Amino acid sequence: MLTPMIVFFILFAYLPMFGVYYAFVDYDFSKGIASKFVWFKNFEFLFQGGFSSIIWKLTKNTILYNIAFIGLNTFFQMSVAILLRELTYKKFVKTSQTLMFMPYFVSMVIISSIVYNLFNYDFGVINSAFKAMGFEKFDFYATPAVWPFIIVAVEIWKGLGYGSVIYLASIMGIDESIYEAAYVDGASKWQRIIHITLPLLKPTVIVLLLFSLGGIMRGQFDLFWNIIGQNGFLLNATDIIDTYVYRSLTVNFSMGLGTAAGLFQSVFGLFVILTVNYIVKKADNENALF
Repeated sequence: MLTPMIVFFILFAYLPMFGVYYAFVDYDFSKGIASKFVWFKNFEFLFQGGFSSIIWKLTKNTILYNIAFIGLNTFFQMSVAILLRELTYKKFVKTSQTLMFMPYFVSMVIISSIVYNLFNYDFGVINSAFKAMGFEKFDFYATPAVWPFIIVAVEIWKGLGYGSVIYLASIMGIDESIYEAAYVDGASKWQRIIHITLPLLKPTVIVLLLFSLGGIMRGQFDLFWNIIGQNGFLLNATDIIDTYVYRSLTVNFSMGLGTAAGLFQSVFGLFVILTVNYIVKKADNENALF
């Protein structure tokens, strides 16, 4: 029974680890594995310039985007789950869940097309509305400052339904008699949410946050690549480690730099999850992962 899974992990998880070797070579496609060994030259290139270095910009963007994703997703998903729990009209609840869940199954390619048709300068819906109202058009694709907000909004919209269902399932597992006892004692809905729902959601929130923080160095590659692509105007505000690695391998054909950036991403990510788990273990040992 376990054989297919073991084979899968060997082929797609363990064997690719040998590719770490390419982070230490000046890769030449004609020489392959015999390419010149340059030790840490690729890392030196990524880190040169200190706080203005390539890797600093990529790391900063990756972490800040993921902090926004994690924080806002947690807030909105939990809020929607609590709202659905408090609603009494079940048909409306089911309809709302279905509508919110639909974006999760929509391909990012389709979502990128929607975004493009919304924000395009010449024929986008927003600029067409601006023109109809007598305002000047706004070139979104030449204005990097607006794209962090757009990307975060798209991520929240896409994941809202899926995440809220997880929190709703946890809320529905709370013993109803606790709410009934609080109601008999005169507690309002708001008081029941504050003193019953939120405290009992704490274990679920901590576990989900731990898993999310463990992947804080992994960007949403399909989100960034499909929406931004290779738009040079927007790279300073939207380039993350994943898109840089992909671009290094497929556009610049610099396998050494791409592998070095990917290795840094993995090591830093491991450090983050160990640190976060240590902090959680000190604060609340029962909810730590290990």
